[in-house]
Amino acid sequence: MFALRHEEQGEPRRRPPAVWRTITRLDSGFVSLVGRLKVTGGIPARLRGRPLLLAANHIGVFDALVLIAACRRMGFAPRFMLAGGLLDAPVVGPALRASGHLRIDRGKATALEQFAQAVEAMRTTPNPIIVYPEGRISHDPGLWPERGKTGAARLALAAGVPVVPISQWGAHEAVYWGTESVEGPADLLPLARSGLTAPLRRPTFRVRFGPPVDLSDLDPERAGSAMRAHERIMRAITEGLVPLRADEMDEPRFHDPTRPTDTVSPWRPQPGNDHS
Repeated sequence: MFALRHEEQGEPRRRPPAVWRTITRLDSGFVSLVGRLKVTGGIPARLRGRPLLLAANHIGVFDALVLIAACRRMGFAPRFMLAGGLLDAPVVGPALRASGHLRIDRGKATALEQFAQAVEAMRTTPNPIIVYPEGRISHDPGLWPERGKTGAARLALAAGVPVVPISQWGAHEAVYWGTESVEGPADLLPLARSGLTAPLRRPTFRVRFGPPVDLSDLDPERAGSAMRAHERIMRAITEGLVPLRADEMDEPRFHDPTRPTDTVSPWRPQPGNDHS
């Protein structure tokens, strides 16, 4: 499934760690069990085998598993920018650390150092890195992308790497949002109850890889460049999301009673616009 050579340069491609290849295989089988995966778009041949940033919208706790399966279908194993708490978790944490995912601890003194390490990793590793510019699952009532943060844009500009937007829809139907944090078994019950019914409902997971976002005119050293890059990335993600949910433009058909709806997306398409 994973190519072993660069398409353009003919140089050996660094293979993902064995533990991560195993995880992605198991993930693809699990996602197929829970629902139907439909992947559209793609990564241009000229960008394959090169450092690449993939920026995706965040719609549910299951959507990372869907993204992994979609990327595997495309022929590559991405790494994620992950919160430190997940990498420190028992059982899961060691496997994720061995898989080569990047750590980010927002708001801590190590954040700047971690950012510099992420920039270097982006420049030197051909396996794409997935980031969620929103930083959390959307609280918008319509599940449109939240305003988000400029971290992904700053990373792309500093590393000088292309950005491919990923739009996804349907993963929110697999498992309820549940809670912002898990403090005990009771917090897992809504997820478990909703997840048990997903194979019976067979939701469709739609993932679209959009055209690369053009950031070539932006100078990373110039004030305001990160915000302009961020806006372009978020609008590209939203534009790709529109055809995936063309019959659910207002609110999702699937109602998740646990997900907060206390923010309004600034990227949400306006009524009357032509989205064809």
